[in-house]
Amino acid sequence: MPEQDTMVAKEFHEDVPQENRGFFLKGSASYDWGMQNRLSRIFNPDTGRTVMLAVDHGYFQGPTTGLERIDLSIVPLVRHADALMCTRGILRSVVPATENHAIVVRASGGPSILKELSDEEVALDVEDALRMNVSALAVQVFVGGEFETRSIHNMTQLVDRGLRFGMPVMAVTAVGRDMVRDAKYLRLACRMAAELGAQFVKTYYVPEGFSTITASCPVPIVMAGGKKLPELDALTMAYRAVEEGASGVDMGRNIFQSADPDAMIQAVRAVVHDGKNPQEAHDEFLAHLATA
Repeated sequence: MPEQDTMVAKEFHEDVPQENRGFFLKGSASYDWGMQNRLSRIFNPDTGRTVMLAVDHGYFQGPTTGLERIDLSIVPLVRHADALMCTRGILRSVVPATENHAIVVRASGGPSILKELSDEEVALDVEDALRMNVSALAVQVFVGGEFETRSIHNMTQLVDRGLRFGMPVMAVTAVGRDMVRDAKYLRLACRMAAELGAQFVKTYYVPEGFSTITASCPVPIVMAGGKKLPELDALTMAYRAVEEGASGVDMGRNIFQSADPDAMIQAVRAVVHDGKNPQEAHDEFLAHLATA
């Protein structure tokens, strides 16, 4: 039998009520502990923001420039990211299992860049996501696309399955080839995704009205990096996005196609987490580039 605890009861702190802590992330206070824990791996609790590194382009367009050898070009960058967004094939084949950063895994797919991109289906079982210990699932939604309803249904299926296991779902708003990329459209797409259960949404930055997109979406919005821009322009876009309500960025080409990807991802972190303005971050990027 264990000995009876005879210590004087001096550590109970009867005069200090237990703190009922809320959750730091927008719209996430009512989620289960596991869901909140996974989200706190992706979003830094100290800033409420994230720097995600997107390298899932190959799931529909093959070996994209800069992603020909992910083991060489991307794995060294992961230490600077809050989360890596990739496919399960890349995760298992080239990302070391010793990597402790959050993983967001692509969970929809089907057509290649040669076909109608909105014709996607669910391409990952949640149980496999649990085996890989990922922090969230990413699914494309094509509001206004030919297969709009199917893509939304893909998302709601994953949301339902994710809720069973505490697995968040990130809806990625796709603009397709013909859809207008403006605040009115993105307000619609982001709000639909959130209303139908996505725990956070990835969308594009627009210079006019972006704050109306973040304000009208009840869950966090992460800004998509989009096409390759000059480094200062990309840093300016990231700065404006977080200033206008985004909870971080998910950048791919603007990092791995940069002249110095390592310096660029650190510059993005300086903007998102450290509050540096674009010029300050760009100066640091140039200094790093000069000594490389």
